Amino acid sequence: MPDISMPLIVQSDKTMLLEVENEHFEDCQLQLARFAELEKSPEYLHTYRITPLSLWNAASSKMSAEQITGVLDQFSKYPVPRNVRHEIEEQISRYGKVKLVKDEAGDLFIASDEKAFLNEIANHRTVQEYIEERQTEQIKVKKDFRGHIKQALIRIGYPVEDLAGYDEGAEFGFNLRQTTLSNHSFDMRDYQKRSVEVFYANGSREGGSGVIVLPCGAGKTIVGIGVMQIVGAQTLILVTNTLSIRQWRAEILDKTDISPDDIGEYSGEKKEIKPITIATYNIITHRKKKGGDFTHFNIFSANNWGLIVYDEVHLLPAPVFRLTSELQAKRRLGLTATLVREDGLEEDVFSLIGPKKYDVPWKELEKRSWIADARCIEIRVNMDEELRLKYSVSDDREKYRLASENPAKIKVIESIIQEHGRQNVLIIGQYIKQLEDISEYFGFPLITGKTPLPERERLYKGFREGDVSCLIVSRVANFSIDLPDAAVAIQVSGTFGSRQEEAQRLGRVLRPKQGDNMAFFYSLVSRDTTEERFAQNRQLFLTEQGYEYQIYTEDQLGELRGILRQKILAG
Repeated sequence: MPDISMPLIVQSDKTMLLEVENEHFEDCQLQLARFAELEKSPEYLHTYRITPLSLWNAASSKMSAEQITGVLDQFSKYPVPRNVRHEIEEQISRYGKVKLVKDEAGDLFIASDEKAFLNEIANHRTVQEYIEERQTEQIKVKKDFRGHIKQALIRIGYPVEDLAGYDEGAEFGFNLRQTTLSNHSFDMRDYQKRSVEVFYANGSREGGSGVIVLPCGAGKTIVGIGVMQIVGAQTLILVTNTLSIRQWRAEILDKTDISPDDIGEYSGEKKEIKPITIATYNIITHRKKKGGDFTHFNIFSANNWGLIVYDEVHLLPAPVFRLTSELQAKRRLGLTATLVREDGLEEDVFSLIGPKKYDVPWKELEKRSWIADARCIEIRVNMDEELRLKYSVSDDREKYRLASENPAKIKVIESIIQEHGRQNVLIIGQYIKQLEDISEYFGFPLITGKTPLPERERLYKGFREGDVSCLIVSRVANFSIDLPDAAVAIQVSGTFGSRQEEAQRLGRVLRPKQGDNMAFFYSLVSRDTTEERFAQNRQLFLTEQGYEYQIYTEDQLGELRGILRQKILAG
């Protein structure tokens, strides 16, 4: 029964309002994140929206319509509108109602128990170009267009369940170590094992393609290795940059008995094809001239791969989607901290890589000490009069840059470092000139996209081992950087309202810590500027995960000198 003391208001337009100052807020928030998207998160009232895609992902994670409406009934102040119940039931029922299947001859069919669905699909012009023959119980389609068909179906509201099976690929078996090469005992955590099991599904056609969503620091690479081991086939791993290749290689060697000779690097520097091959997205999408052919797409046919792993799948370049549409007979694993894509291609991830198979709320992992207990703090920094005047007459893009590069942020950085000490501090930003100024002021080393790889590796190693206490990094640190001992991150500028970037940057400090297992994530924002507005959007995904941003002004920061850390911990 609805209860006025509960925090949720469900509206007929499928939006939901969640009261922050309510004792049931956190419990409700964690449940809503499983099947709804957070749209706005001002201080007192968060707005969620139920969408077809959010419901299909919930359905693929085995969440039923009854469970979802049960959550709404449990936390709602007022009766849940009838049309919302109907929409939930309708969209949840659509997932799996239309299937792609193969017969013994290898022919591909769209099948459904409901003839009305088949009639609608067969008569839709988006799908008609792929149809070979309309039969009574199913539709025979062109088997070489498996991915294109899935894309077409999801765009007309039919999230097809792909049960057409997979090529097993060339065998390649290996074992996980019980003691790593670095001499630590090794066993996969329970949620990592569960991720592998859910993805593989005992080798059945129900498994084998999909996305595992885990926060940075929770061991997505280990999940990837676990899937590789259970599949037991030659594997192509796609990553964001060359440094990520080296990190994947190091993890594989550390935790498995795979020989170094069986791991290949396919990058700008090397072109090796081995049973386990790790390639960058950049090399895959390279072409000699604009509009020309992609030079290295042949890597996908260079070996008889049994598994393709897409690391940081939220960053997957659009051309790789195109090729992936032709690789639907291969098992496909996507790994990411967030399904949010700033280009709006979440549906393509769903249809071509696969639906969300497993995720764990970030706060749940924090409670179990698998990731650090992170506190998020926004500091609103003043602008001097001259900069404010220049800001007021600039266009929107220039306003954002001026606010982001506000020189007053340097003094705030200094205050934060004085509070926490010069140990394990990461300063992250978007604008190179700003980062160079900070580097010159403090004397801290700076890593940008132009920093040679050996120098990057030397500085990262120094940071991990404590020889480099503070490090400044540009956007290169958004992706797969292993900084396990970063305890404090200070974000001085970012890519407009990028939610995925905010999640990646918080992830830089989420690896478990010795002692109190605490981490601090500061975001410096120029006060009363467009940067404030973009910051609110950047924070949406992390707010959805249960993180609360404490907000202080620059003046308050000065008043809290010497007690800021205690104030933040006190909430």
